[in-house]
Amino acid sequence: MDNKKDFKPYVPSDKVTPELTVTSIIIGVLLSVIFGAANAYLGLRVGMTVSASIPAAVIAMGVIRIIMRKNSILESNIVQTIGSAGESVAAGAIFTLPALFLWAAEGKTENPGIVEISLIALIGGLLGVFFMVPLRNALIVKEHATLPYPEGTACAEVLLAGEKKGAHSTSVFAGMGFAALFKFIIDGLKLVAGEVSFRVKGFAGEIGTQIYPAVMSVGYICGARISSFMFSGGILSWLVIIPLIVLFGADVVLYPGTAPISEMYASGGASAIWSSYIRYIGAGALAAGGIISLIKSLPLIFRTFTDAVKSMSGTKEDTGRVSKDLSMKIVLVAILILTLLIWLLPAIPVNLIGAVIVVVFGFFFATVSSRMVGLVGSSNNPVSGMAIATLLIATLILKFTGSDGITGMVAAIAIGSIICIVSAVAGDTSQDLKTGYLLGATPRKQQIAEIIGVVASALAIGGTLFLLNKAWGFGTDELAAPQATLMKLIIEGVMEANLPWVLVFTGVFIAIIVEILRIPVLPFAIGVYLPIHLNACIMVGGLIRLAFDKMKKEKEEKDAIVSDGILFCSGMIAGEGLVGIILALFAILGIDKLIDLSSLIPASLVPIVSLLFFGIIILTLLKFTLWKKRTK
Repeated sequence: MDNKKDFKPYVPSDKVTPELTVTSIIIGVLLSVIFGAANAYLGLRVGMTVSASIPAAVIAMGVIRIIMRKNSILESNIVQTIGSAGESVAAGAIFTLPALFLWAAEGKTENPGIVEISLIALIGGLLGVFFMVPLRNALIVKEHATLPYPEGTACAEVLLAGEKKGAHSTSVFAGMGFAALFKFIIDGLKLVAGEVSFRVKGFAGEIGTQIYPAVMSVGYICGARISSFMFSGGILSWLVIIPLIVLFGADVVLYPGTAPISEMYASGGASAIWSSYIRYIGAGALAAGGIISLIKSLPLIFRTFTDAVKSMSGTKEDTGRVSKDLSMKIVLVAILILTLLIWLLPAIPVNLIGAVIVVVFGFFFATVSSRMVGLVGSSNNPVSGMAIATLLIATLILKFTGSDGITGMVAAIAIGSIICIVSAVAGDTSQDLKTGYLLGATPRKQQIAEIIGVVASALAIGGTLFLLNKAWGFGTDELAAPQATLMKLIIEGVMEANLPWVLVFTGVFIAIIVEILRIPVLPFAIGVYLPIHLNACIMVGGLIRLAFDKMKKEKEEKDAIVSDGILFCSGMIAGEGLVGIILALFAILGIDKLIDLSSLIPASLVPIVSLLFFGIIILTLLKFTLWKKRTK
């Protein structure tokens, strides 16, 4: 790694090239909305989101360099900067805000409005960007040699590769197209069942797989290691705990269930046991996993925060265009206005002191988030742990100050949402600023681009959540919303003390055992919580990635195959997510029933047809990776 003093960006500081243009803004905003909606859909299904920076960079290169025949790497960088903002806003929002819809479904409150959701997302997103302005020099510039920012560096390499060799955007677009087609056949025309299950007579466990391209793509992108941890968690819950509950429970009515366990299993199978019991165990494991991750990071967190504050007070070297940030006067005024909005907006019922506390916590976690993603990447950023800690503190403060009941719970989730979005956006912004630092972008223009991306995606996320809830509802088989359900359970547990604590603490101690065994606890806990069918589909993607990694080929060829797979799978996630949004609109309008062709397939053939179709999805991935023709 180059030392800071010896470092020279790709585009010199004294060279001025197009960056924040009308073209880059329009393309970036479109990608921000697309990847934001797609990641919202994905996160609500599987509890995880994926980085949009690299596919956005590839699409930018494809459109600007190949289609428009413009040679402007910094313009492409602005496109990915704006585009990736949508993913980070969506990630923060879907971890928390669906809890408001879940309470509305229980009759405790009314559904939140689109404006309310968008305002919360907008405030959190803007704070995340503004907090990173004074931190850029401390974390991106001064610690260039010590903080690699993996996604930011990889994104720069993608843009540089496109500059030198021509962009490989066909993989992303092909993935989007094929996944859109597959999704429409599965959930639109319903010619293929989206899930296949297998049971053994006399054994209450269940195994099976989903056949969705986006779910498989998550496994490929995460790799075999993370996928195997999730699958192991699913095996524990669906092939160990559920059979034991059915065996020992028999005809007993066990809280929080309302019918005998044998009757529940007879009518609803293993899924009914999962819904009544396993999700609480999974919630306990997830909460413990988030807190464990946060505790393990505490030394680094405090060291990061103190070092960053000290660095901010130092002198800043003027190196021309590449050192120009947004004016600190503008940043401070903007933060002051946003603090007042947190206080004054009815959607966030906190007083002025509470609003100040939210902003102080937000700045602290923004600093932590930026440093963490700089070291270990965005995928390992303990955003959920930060959100859990914030919710616990906020809920306790609200309860002890008299703001309890549903009013206090709504306030707690709004505060937690802002902090969660601040953390996610700050992490994404720092990755983008690292990319810009390597390429020689103008920081001020990138920061403006981040603001544009946040505004676009915040305005879209309200409509996206409202649409998805209207079509299927959160907490259902279609949209499990695991993270938001967990946040809801935590707040209710503090406010109302009505959780089945035996089940929750069972999950907590499972997480502790897993941590003692030095197994990454969060992916395992997510696996415990989610249906095994989903985990199995993720595992298939992980195994394909493992096979590619183990191939006996030259390193350059192997790297090209793996890279094409990541781009193709990123496209599949985006394509399926977009069709998911369209199908949600169809469900609301009643069009879904008009195009339903499920009656054409005999019930006895459904599992076979589904597995064959899954094989076609896998073959498509192989076609655009392993069997892709490449020029040497």
